Amino acid sequence: MTDIHPGQRVAMLVDAQNLYHTAQSLHSRNIDYSSLLEKGVQDRQLTRAIAYVIRADSPEEESFFEALTDIGFETKIKDIRRFADGTKKADWDVGMSLDAVTLANHVDTIVLCTGDGDFSRLCSHLRHEGVRVEVMAFESSTADDLIAEADTFIDLEDRTETFLL
Repeated sequence: MTDIHPGQRVAMLVDAQNLYHTAQSLHSRNIDYSSLLEKGVQDRQLTRAIAYVIRADSPEEESFFEALTDIGFETKIKDIRRFADGTKKADWDVGMSLDAVTLANHVDTIVLCTGDGDFSRLCSHLRHEGVRVEVMAFESSTADDLIAEADTFIDLEDRTETFLL
């Protein structure tokens, strides 16, 4: 695997729901997406930054989506699905995985911002394809197998003053 160097092409894929809920449950604070992007790219060449978000019809979400765009993220928005029994479902696991596999031929590094262990197999696949995989998340709520499969793990917990608002 390659180390970090200025010429690397980087894509950052952010599971906004996962980070939001973890930041809220651990710290009752929000993610600083501008710092997340800056530290994830680390002076390398940003190819794509995609934030995967869920529309749940809350009043402040449209301004949040706009703020992500202003920071430099492309937002992919999925409406929350409500079922007859009252349960709700919304996740981007398949969409993020497909985008990562598609981007793999166009980048040197993919930064996954999620603690979801469902992405462990994706990391393994990307590394097999020669792509460096970096994961940024809160270690206390990140699956051990996801950390193990990544080339690098950045614990957002270590620098809450940087990554939280």
